[in-house]
Amino acid sequence: MKKIVAIAVIITCMLTGCAKVDKKKVINIGISQIVEYTALDQSRKGFIKALEEKGYKEGDNIKIDYQNAQGDITTAQIIGKKFASEKKDLIYAIATPSAQGAYNATKKIPIIITAVTDPVQAGIVKSLNKPGTNVSGTSDYLPVEKQLALIKQLMPSVKRIGVLYNTSEVNSEVQVNELKKAAKGYEVITSGVTNTNEVNSAISSLLTKIDVLYAPTDQLIVSSMPIIVKNTLEAKIPVIASEKGSVESGALATVGINYYKLGYEAGNMAVDVLKGKDISNMPLKISAETEVYINKNTLKALNISMPKNQNIKYIDNK
Repeated sequence: MKKIVAIAVIITCMLTGCAKVDKKKVINIGISQIVEYTALDQSRKGFIKALEEKGYKEGDNIKIDYQNAQGDITTAQIIGKKFASEKKDLIYAIATPSAQGAYNATKKIPIIITAVTDPVQAGIVKSLNKPGTNVSGTSDYLPVEKQLALIKQLMPSVKRIGVLYNTSEVNSEVQVNELKKAAKGYEVITSGVTNTNEVNSAISSLLTKIDVLYAPTDQLIVSSMPIIVKNTLEAKIPVIASEKGSVESGALATVGINYYKLGYEAGNMAVDVLKGKDISNMPLKISAETEVYINKNTLKALNISMPKNQNIKYIDNK
């Protein structure tokens, strides 16, 4: 019987050709990023670096499909559906709209997220400690009290805080509401926009009513930072941002987190999932490390005194 089977195999090989079988499984990972921006780019680089250090390398045992939505939420949804239909082994979603797009598209493929301020409010996990869904990862949540303390330190006489935010992004709504609750003793004046075309007129109107502008980690707002900075500098209004990239673009200052490290930690979590860990029981992680960044040129342009004896990192964007 064994001889008959062996002969059958030989005959089959002669007729069809027996190619060598590569037993190495190639893992397909889809990366969905809402927009090209410094902080989010760093998150992607950190993620890929963590994979590499754990033995998962592009062109070797993983294939990465990177898709950028260019700031369009509808496109982020389309990317999520694309990855789901292609049955990726894992999806890495950078920022809230991309995370929501991926989760709306699939409840089976594991989704590692990063740069999502409030995953619970975004509707993609049940709780931070136990997601209960196919989603886990890292959040860029940062208590707004830290930014308020920075405002008080740099500009103690400020009374009116303006906020420009994207009304269609839940991440932004969460930050605005938290600011309103925490900013005791301040008047908070908000202005909502839905696209980049509205930013210029909205900021122009807002600047006549405020002493300082607070910019949340809102992808529409941070990608519009050059326009915002141009208007605020002309009006001598400081911008307190929520992440380092905005300060590099000319905002005055921020208490920020390291997005490369945030992405790196997300990469480590992805490795755990690829090795069989149950993502629905993986607690989401929030960075506890923060650093103060101040744009030296903007500080000088606004004639604000340079803080002394502080652990501050100065940015010089000449």
